[in-house]
Amino acid sequence: MRRARIAGALAAVGVLLAGCGASTQVSNMLTVAASAPPASLDFTTVGGAAAPQALVGNVYETLVRIDATGTPQPNLATSWDVSDDGTVYTFHLKEGVTFSDGSPFTAHDAVFSINYVKNEWTNGLKAQMDPVAEALALDSATLQVTLSSPSERWLWSMATLTGAMMCEASIPRLATDPLGTGPYTVARFDEGTAITFKARDEGRNDAQIRYFADAASAVNALRAGDVDVVWAMQAPQLLDALPDEIGVQVGTTNGEVLLSMNNNAAPFDDPDVRRAVAYAIDRDALNQVVYNGMATDTGGAPVPPTDPWFSSHNYYPFDPDRARELLAGRTPEITITVPSLPYAQTAAELIFSQLRDVGFTVHLETVEFPAVWLTKVLKGADYQASIIAHVEPRDIPNLFGNADYYLGYDNARVRELITAGDVESMRLAVDQIMDDAGALTLVNAPNIVLTRPGISGVDPNVVTDSLPLANIEVAD
Repeated sequence: MRRARIAGALAAVGVLLAGCGASTQVSNMLTVAASAPPASLDFTTVGGAAAPQALVGNVYETLVRIDATGTPQPNLATSWDVSDDGTVYTFHLKEGVTFSDGSPFTAHDAVFSINYVKNEWTNGLKAQMDPVAEALALDSATLQVTLSSPSERWLWSMATLTGAMMCEASIPRLATDPLGTGPYTVARFDEGTAITFKARDEGRNDAQIRYFADAASAVNALRAGDVDVVWAMQAPQLLDALPDEIGVQVGTTNGEVLLSMNNNAAPFDDPDVRRAVAYAIDRDALNQVVYNGMATDTGGAPVPPTDPWFSSHNYYPFDPDRARELLAGRTPEITITVPSLPYAQTAAELIFSQLRDVGFTVHLETVEFPAVWLTKVLKGADYQASIIAHVEPRDIPNLFGNADYYLGYDNARVRELITAGDVESMRLAVDQIMDDAGALTLVNAPNIVLTRPGISGVDPNVVTDSLPLANIEVAD
C-alpha cells in the first residue's frame, strides 16, 4: 500500500470546516453581490454553476479540498491511502462531524453520496464519478473506494460538486432546504433574488448572496453600504469611478468564456465555418472591451492557466483574410443566442461586427438567464451559437467528451484521450478539439472582487466551484 497520508494539520486554503470560526458571538450579516442566480438549489438535476458556487463549501462539504497549487488536501477526510496500482483509495474520515440536523456524518453517508451521483444524478457532471467501481464503508470512519482504472482526475473532482457529501434524509430537501455538514444552513431561498445562510457556529457571521441583474446595480449597492462584497464583477470599466476606500482584487478563475457553436446545426456542422469564426474574432480587442485587458488569452483553447495541460499556443490568431478564405464566398446566416449577462451582451456586440466583416450575416437574440437560456440552449440545444462562461473546474470531459452535450461535439479519439486523463493525453485532446474548432474560448475570465472597508479574508482566486463565505470577516 503506497502511503498518500496527508496530515490534517496542513494550513487551509479555501473552505473552512464547520466549527472553525471565532469564539465570540457575531451579529453582522455578510452580504455578497453576485450576478447569476440559480434556478434551483438542486444541482444534482440542474446544470449551471450558480447553485454549487453558493452551496459547496458553505452548506455541503467534500472529502478533499483543492489548494492554491491545484493539489487535493484534507477536508472531511483527514488522510487517505492509495494502493500501489492507483485504483483503491482508503479515506480516514474526520470524526465528530454532524449534518445540520444533528445526525453524524459517517462513511456510510459517503458511500450513499457516491452512489447517488452514479445512479440518480441527471446533471451531466455526474460523469466525474464514472471511474468508481465500488464504494464501501469499512467502518463508520473509514471509506474504501475502488476505481475501475487509475484516475487522478477523479480525486480532484471529489473537491467539486460531485463530491458533496449528503445523506439519505437530505434528498427530499435538495431544491430548497439542503442538508449538509458545512458551516451554514440555508435560511431562505428567494429564487432569482437571494440566498440567505444561517451560521451553525455562533461565532460566525450569517451570510447572504444577493443577485443583481447588472454590474452597475451591484456596485451602487456596495457604495451605498447595502452589500459588503461584489463577487465576479462583470464591468471593469466601472473601476476607475470607484472611491479610493473600495478594495479591488483580481484573481484567476476556471471561467472559459466560450463562443459555443452547435456542431449539429448548420452552418456550424461544417468545421471550416467554425474555423472561420475562430479566425475572424479579435480576442485581444474583446478582452480590452469586455474586461479592460484583465482576462487571460488561452489561445482559443478551453483550458484555464491553472490546469496542468494549459499551453501558451495560439490556435487561432486573429486573421480575417484566412476566415474569408475558409468561407470561400459563402455568406452563412447565423443567430447568436445571448444570455442576459453583461459580459455576454458586450462581447456579442463586438463579435457581431467582426463576423459581419468577413462575410457572415449575423443576428443577435437576447434570452433571459438562467431559466430561458438553460432551457433553450443548454438543455434543448435549440440554437446556432451562444456565449457563456463555463466556470466548472476541469470541464473538458463534460464539454467535449459527451456527444449529447449542447455543443454537439463528437470525436471518438478525443473521448479516448479524455478517458486516459493524464497530462499528455489531455494536451493531445485539446489539440484535436482546437483543430476541429469544437468551440472557441474568447478569454479566460478574471475574477474581479470589490470590498467595502472593514472586509477581510477574501481570496479572489477561484480553483473549484465554490464561493467560500466562512473565510470572509466583517468588522464591527
